[in-house]
Amino acid sequence: MTPQKVIPALALVLCSPFFWSAQAQQDTTSSMSPRPLQNSNYTMDFDKTVVPITELKFLGVGMEGKFGTGFCLDTECRFIGTNYHVAVVAQPRKIGGERVAHLYLATGPTDKGATLNIIPSVGSLQYTPSRDLAIFELRHPIPNHHGIAFNLDDLAPGQGVEIYAYPKENIAPIRRLLQFHGTFKGETSNGLLAFDYSLSANRAIRPGASGGIVVDKKTQKILGILNEISTGEELIAVAVPIQSLADFVAKVQPNLMPRIFPPNNFVSAVLADMYSKFVPLPVGNALQHRPEESAEVKTLRTKAQLLADSIRDFIAVQTFEWGSGNRAPDVSSAYEVRVVDGRQRFRKYPDGEKELDEVPLPRLNGWVLPSDEWSKLPEMVGTDLKLKVRQAPAAIVNGRRMKVFQYYAGVEDNLCSLEPVEDFGFFTISKNVPVACFGEVWTDEDTNIIRVSEHLELSAKLKAYRGWEDYQVVLTYGQLEQANEPPRLTPVAIYTQAKNSKKVYWCRGQFTNYRVFGSSVKLLTN
Repeated sequence: MTPQKVIPALALVLCSPFFWSAQAQQDTTSSMSPRPLQNSNYTMDFDKTVVPITELKFLGVGMEGKFGTGFCLDTECRFIGTNYHVAVVAQPRKIGGERVAHLYLATGPTDKGATLNIIPSVGSLQYTPSRDLAIFELRHPIPNHHGIAFNLDDLAPGQGVEIYAYPKENIAPIRRLLQFHGTFKGETSNGLLAFDYSLSANRAIRPGASGGIVVDKKTQKILGILNEISTGEELIAVAVPIQSLADFVAKVQPNLMPRIFPPNNFVSAVLADMYSKFVPLPVGNALQHRPEESAEVKTLRTKAQLLADSIRDFIAVQTFEWGSGNRAPDVSSAYEVRVVDGRQRFRKYPDGEKELDEVPLPRLNGWVLPSDEWSKLPEMVGTDLKLKVRQAPAAIVNGRRMKVFQYYAGVEDNLCSLEPVEDFGFFTISKNVPVACFGEVWTDEDTNIIRVSEHLELSAKLKAYRGWEDYQVVLTYGQLEQANEPPRLTPVAIYTQAKNSKKVYWCRGQFTNYRVFGSSVKLLTN
């Protein structure tokens, strides 16, 4: 076990970002603490939820503008949702005056089901329309802004809606929030939601509105994210379903998921174990045969080994957030992780050049750092017979039935270890210490691993060393589908925490932007 570290189908056009040059402009007509969103009282002030996305670039005496719309995803408005095609074309550096820290994309050219989509004034982009989504993570929340609740229920034909967006105005970049009344028309062949809508101030929805929200007229909850408009005489708007957004958030920000969506079958990395610690009975005769494992435990070991083998070679983006207690993260960073034959290397994302063996230490008084448990824990469960495993009673998690397995390894098994690190600024000193460990493995009905936890049992001497105790790590896995690739389980989130002087320190990480699984060799002969 790698040591743990602890330290102090219509004629449609995309509502794309619209390119505008000030030099060619002719028309001068004037125009105008985290908590669940389901408990929100916000209803009418949509100008505090929907935000314009604008990126201006000066070109000599002229100016080029790229426009879109976004919306607050969370209560604090630190995460901004929009369309994929808005994010990759506009590439804003700031939104609402706050600098963009990270960008998460739900689709792209390699996405399963990706098609060629024509963007007016831009060209063509290849992506999956039903996942035309992106999330901007800002360094700080936009002041005086907030998210509102989402609705995952099915829509009824004729259901009344309101559309809110910032279309391009006659005098760019001046824009205002416009409201359009509409009704649900039906679902398109590619999984989008179609709405009939009426003019607003005698105007149809124009480019720049992409990323706006479609809101239920009665409940004031978001039903979809606007991404296309009709080009014919009919006034039809098309939106990405909220379920697609929920699936996206579950992959890239799993810790945010429970706070903004109603309970569903999503498994969060911050969920506690189901049962108390499993400790196997002592063996009376050291020479007796090892007890036969049940068929279910044997199946678990097989699936765990398959998971470990399938994630030995890949490239992805891994994000990290460090903090303590219930506070917002103190430090965040992102790295491209390249895993070759199980060995991981890091490069600062998106433009780092130097490869690193480990993620640099955050400069905080106390912190925990996840290592490679996402691969080592499945491997340990799959192959190490010194690990004692038993099946516990099944459990229901957010309406989803889970098989639960418990495991335990003693100090003498030498499977788990802790690596306390002394940080002296210019150098560090560390030493591996074997410890006992226990945890749970949750699987679906087919015994595919969904969640793995690990708790380290620290001796009194280790607890006295700098005061650290209660170290634990939780990992979650999910199905990844890519074009020309079979579906596979991949790491989704990793959460580590430890306690020091009654204060809990934690690190949260997510894996996104997966690519390159496996390798191939070609032999050329004359």
